[in-house]
Amino acid sequence: MTLRDKTAIVGVGATPYYKRGRSLPQTSLELAGKATLAALADAGLSVADVDGLALYGMGLGGDTSLFAQTLGIPEVRFTATLTGGGGGAAGSVGLAAAAIVSGMATCVVSLMSLQQASSRFGASYAPRGKVGAQYSAPPSPEGNFIQPAGLMAPGQMFAVLARRHMYQYGTQREHFAEVAISTRENARRRETALMRDPLTVEEYFAARMIADPLCLFDFCLECDGAVAVVTVAADRAQDLRQPPVLVTASAHGGHGRWGQAITWMNMPDEIFASSGHRPVAQRLYAMAEMGPEDVDVALFYDHFSPMVLLQLEDYGFCAIGESGPFVADGNIRWPRGSLPVNTHGGNLSEAYIIGMTHVKEAVEQLRGTAVNQVAGAQVALVTGGPASLPTSSLLLRAP
Repeated sequence: MTLRDKTAIVGVGATPYYKRGRSLPQTSLELAGKATLAALADAGLSVADVDGLALYGMGLGGDTSLFAQTLGIPEVRFTATLTGGGGGAAGSVGLAAAAIVSGMATCVVSLMSLQQASSRFGASYAPRGKVGAQYSAPPSPEGNFIQPAGLMAPGQMFAVLARRHMYQYGTQREHFAEVAISTRENARRRETALMRDPLTVEEYFAARMIADPLCLFDFCLECDGAVAVVTVAADRAQDLRQPPVLVTASAHGGHGRWGQAITWMNMPDEIFASSGHRPVAQRLYAMAEMGPEDVDVALFYDHFSPMVLLQLEDYGFCAIGESGPFVADGNIRWPRGSLPVNTHGGNLSEAYIIGMTHVKEAVEQLRGTAVNQVAGAQVALVTGGPASLPTSSLLLRAP
């Protein structure tokens, strides 16, 4: 038994997106509730219909039981959380689909609520520099091993993977720039996007270097906000408010040796300069009985611009090592490219809600209501990660 086309996304909702810390005095729980209520209203459902929560990482930024109590969910029949952070974004919808197909739940909310402000300080009224992050890494033997080499944060760690790809395949910073610039062009048309000013090649190369070879514009935004997605059985979806978007396939995981990925660097050479998605991509396509040639629009997790290149390779849109020339030829541009990528502006330019905006954009594309609509879009690919295990992905299609 597979999940293929047995469930459908019927509602998506979001709060406004805020620059880091600017969502206060709202709480993360409040943001989560607002996004969930918006997604249910989009579907024509109510809180009384919800009986499952499928999350990832710090999906609620707090307590699942408190969320259910606060929102007024009558009975929770299913809860599950994928480990890790952004790698579980797409996979959280797969958890929802699995719960419904197994009969454990009938209406499942997948959710990310992110508030990068401490409980004491917010950017709108805090002393300069006093806005806190949502989490930090505790001391560990692994951390003590890599930190003396300057690998203190994800940007520095992913810079090592990017540099290895450059060394092995001749990839250039111009290729990273194409990802950042094309994504910004998509964001410029969206009122929800936080970054709408044009970005030129000259501005990209003039930006400060943060972790060589990654400059300021290779990094995702730091944001507050929430996005929720509602999934039900495909037959039930036919009677609801919006056109259903079928969950054709979902997969998560990855090579065991990918493991902690960026926080350990213990991968074999053949997968080091990759996104960690190759086995997930193979299982996804097998479940859907599709291939890269069937995908009309791709929503790649883009916390750092080079990781879009590596996912293009791992999902088969070009050969390993050839993603640089692929993007240089304009293939990921909307509307003229062969594979429009991150048509909403992505983590780099719309907002960083740890990948959940990508699911929302995929649904809008397949409903035909996206701001940067891909003509005739029938199949959308959504990914979560590169990150530590699990990475994840979805194939969604219009019925």
